[in-house]
Amino acid sequence: MTDPLALITSSLEAAQAPALTCSFQVEGVVLLDMLRRIRPGIPVLFVETFHHFDETSRYRDQLTEQWNLNLVTLRAAEPQPGLWQVNTDDCCALHKVGPLFAALEAYDVWFTGLRREQSPSRAALREVGSFRLPSGKSLTKVSPLAGWTTQEVWEYAREHAIPLLPLYEAGYASIGCEPCTRVSLDPSNPRSGRWQGRKLECGIHIQPAAAGD
Repeated sequence: MTDPLALITSSLEAAQAPALTCSFQVEGVVLLDMLRRIRPGIPVLFVETFHHFDETSRYRDQLTEQWNLNLVTLRAAEPQPGLWQVNTDDCCALHKVGPLFAALEAYDVWFTGLRREQSPSRAALREVGSFRLPSGKSLTKVSPLAGWTTQEVWEYAREHAIPLLPLYEAGYASIGCEPCTRVSLDPSNPRSGRWQGRKLECGIHIQPAAAGD
């Protein structure tokens, strides 16, 4: 398993326009802490879905101020607040996937806090891979914590005195939008509390079809 700091360093050296996506869950914040120590001003892309827990928004703002983050907030041009009640796939596509993929056009290296242990849908996750946007543009997707266990992530947070999202104390293991997030249904699958257990991914980390395919 590659050392995360070594992978981060080599990936930054090869990058012209790197960015990190962060929903301010523990994995993303641990990775953010590693990145900011090497590249303090790296853009931190946060997707404002208009459905976040109040606790997530407050925590994001507190950490942004405390760490002096270069936070870049992404939003859908025409949000539909009740769309999740009709179709969660359409809601994720409009409020999360669309804004992020549009923003990623400006970057060449995309850091994520994904881990293989998070869910069956991520079991084959590579630490470094090519990701093609719907436009056809390709960028390098880097997941330095891919091989880390939950215990390793939390140990890093404790060792570095990183304050964490208070919702973890309420029993949540994977935290997304409030309407579609519950305490995990299956303790062995942290993401089982997302979308009432009907799906495991919003679509951001699924390779999209390029225009013309």
